[in-house]
Amino acid sequence: MLIGLEKPDSGSIRILGQEIVGLQMDAMNEIRKKMGFVFQQSALYDSLNVAENVGFPLRRHSTLTEGEREQRVRELLSNVGREGDLEKMPSEISGGMQKRVALARALALNPEVVLFDEPTTGLDPITASEIGNLIVDLQKQHHITSVVATHDMHAAKKFADRMVLLNEGIIRAEGKIEELEQSNDEFVKQYLQEAA
Repeated sequence: MLIGLEKPDSGSIRILGQEIVGLQMDAMNEIRKKMGFVFQQSALYDSLNVAENVGFPLRRHSTLTEGEREQRVRELLSNVGREGDLEKMPSEISGGMQKRVALARALALNPEVVLFDEPTTGLDPITASEIGNLIVDLQKQHHITSVVATHDMHAAKKFADRMVLLNEGIIRAEGKIEELEQSNDEFVKQYLQEAA
């Protein structure tokens, strides 16, 4: 809903001060240019190499020259520790590396908001921790807001300033992790206990 792929049944969604419910497609596409999205399974184009995947939004939505695009791609991949993978195909790199490349692509247009769908799913604990650290580092470096959907409480504790715990579409708790840990809600207590 935050990027307009699904429409809410009711209510309001404001992104960067703009109401997006009912927004025309052209206006919604302009909002989307200010947002990055990292899909759960990375969603890299398997027919494009790493550099082409990261450069894809730049080719479509910027006026950079080819040389400027190449420089920007190198910079983005360097930021996520994958500058040596320019010519590799997605099938030639691990899941954790693919997540990093997907993050580099999400940052290509200098978004103000980056949405992450389960960024640590399918990763070993060390790689999951590295992705969590990377999210924090990029938040600080680029001054971006991250919205992360996750079941991984260990990772969430690392990168979340504020959490919202949902159960069947209902907000059961929200606030800092310390506030959630003080909740009297039985579902919240059980969830946090099981996730520990």
